[in-house]
Amino acid sequence: MGKRGPKPKSEKLFCWSSRLAYAIGLIATDGCLYNDGRHINFTTKDLQLVKTFKRCLNLKNKIGSKNSGFGKEKKYYVLQFGDVGFYNFLNKIGLTPAKSKTIGGILTPQKYLPDLIRGLFDGDGSFYSYYDPRWKSSFMFYLIFCSSSKNHLFWLQNILTKCLGVKGHGIIAPYGGAYQLKFGKIWKNRITKNY
Repeated sequence: MGKRGPKPKSEKLFCWSSRLAYAIGLIATDGCLYNDGRHINFTTKDLQLVKTFKRCLNLKNKIGSKNSGFGKEKKYYVLQFGDVGFYNFLNKIGLTPAKSKTIGGILTPQKYLPDLIRGLFDGDGSFYSYYDPRWKSSFMFYLIFCSSSKNHLFWLQNILTKCLGVKGHGIIAPYGGAYQLKFGKIWKNRITKNY
C-alpha cells in the first residue's frame, strides 16, 4: 500500500465559515473567474470592501487599482489571486467563468446563507427611496438585489421566501438593464434584521 501524500489541490476541501460565505457572495457579484482554471479577480469601487474581502480569505496579495476607461483617475480597486483548489470549489457550488448571465443558485449550507446573502447585497444590492406623488406623505423605501441573471434572482427570491416568508415585487429588467429583485419597506426590515 502506497504512502498517503497531501491531497491534490484540485481536491482540496474548504471548511465553510461566515467569512468564507460572505466572500463567496462578493465573488458572485463583483468577482470573476478566469478561464485558466486558477485565477480569481475581485474588482470594486469600494476600497474598504476589497480590504474586507482580502481579510475574509486571508489573502496576502497586493490590492491594485485601475481606471474606468473614461479618464485618468483610478476609480476601481482590484485584487487578483490564484488558487486551483478554491477555483474548483467555486465551480462545484455554482460559480463559473462568464457567470454574470449564467449563474443560478449557490450551494451553501443553511447556517451560512445569511452571510452569503449579505455578501450578495454588499456587492450588487442597494436601497432606493422616494415620495410617491399619488399619496400624501407617502415615503416609499425598497431594498434591491441586482443581477444580469434572472435565474439567480429567482433562486435568491425562493431562498428569502422560504427562510423569512418575505415576498418580492417580482423580477424586472428596467430599461433593458440588469434584472432587479425588489422588496418593499416591510419586507426590507425583516431582511435587514435577520441578514
